[in-house]
Amino acid sequence: MANELLFGIQTNGIKHTHDDPTPDVDTRFAMVRDAGVFDYVDKTPDPDQIQDFLAARDKYGLPVRAGGWFYTLGDPDDEALMASNLATAKELGSLAHNTQIKLHHANGHVVTDEEVTDAYVRAAELGDKYACVPCFEVHVNMWSEDFARVSRVGRMVEARGLEFNITLDHSHVIFKIDNPDEQKIFDTDKQIASGEIILDPFQEGNLIAEWAAAGWVRHCHARACVPNNPKNTLAHHPDGRVGRGIQIPFKKPGPGEYHADWDEAALEPWKEGIRILMRHHAADPLGKLGQISTEFIPNTDYGEGGKYSLFEQGVACTEWMRQTWTEIRTGG
Repeated sequence: MANELLFGIQTNGIKHTHDDPTPDVDTRFAMVRDAGVFDYVDKTPDPDQIQDFLAARDKYGLPVRAGGWFYTLGDPDDEALMASNLATAKELGSLAHNTQIKLHHANGHVVTDEEVTDAYVRAAELGDKYACVPCFEVHVNMWSEDFARVSRVGRMVEARGLEFNITLDHSHVIFKIDNPDEQKIFDTDKQIASGEIILDPFQEGNLIAEWAAAGWVRHCHARACVPNNPKNTLAHHPDGRVGRGIQIPFKKPGPGEYHADWDEAALEPWKEGIRILMRHHAADPLGKLGQISTEFIPNTDYGEGGKYSLFEQGVACTEWMRQTWTEIRTGG
């Protein structure tokens, strides 16, 4: 029998448009339950909301199966924060902690592979203590945006006798396909030209398949995007740059809800990334993946300024993933 695969939602996406206020914790859990497609929620709450999450978890029968945060290496406060967040995860019953490691060390330099590996070892020890697995995420603005480093660090972690666990948000890979501006970052264009990395999930040896085949993907964030994804011109960073554009509606947006053209066929590379993970999971004797969380969010590089419902997009995406998983699991 194929392995179990659960579907959840990151709580920043449990709202409608960017301009709408974020509902309170109880309301968000009620929305998730009433949607009828989610198995859990994904969040590391602030300390003052832990009791609200515990109460809503029990009231609505929805586990808080995963959470996450971002950390700066060399910052004692962030080292303490990770321990605190993992203690919260244990209290909530979370099994995975999505871990973003920032590109720059507290002293300003770009973190090295060795420093990331050392941080992974420390995080894994904390994970054992709190029964929650830290999963280092593939994510822009982090060490892992230089995609070739993910495999290097993975092999270095394994050389120390540990299992390497990552969160794969493959929208961060897909949006760089055919995207000259994005491929200039970390010389991704040169790495593609040399064959060191392959972004296209339909090509043999692509990054998503490589990481899945290595057995590293334990957690997944699902946010739709397309190759050369439109920049989010509706939102600007403090320095004036527009949003990088790592999100697009999964289902067709209504008139005026999205600022760029929308073509369902363009989603196929992103969908194939999900299929790659599912095919691997269905055949994985360890059943390692476990869960996928939708993450349609209102941040600047993502959905800020959009008029489409983030929550409804998450529901539609999950309905598709459930159908796809059933087809893969049953050979349909």
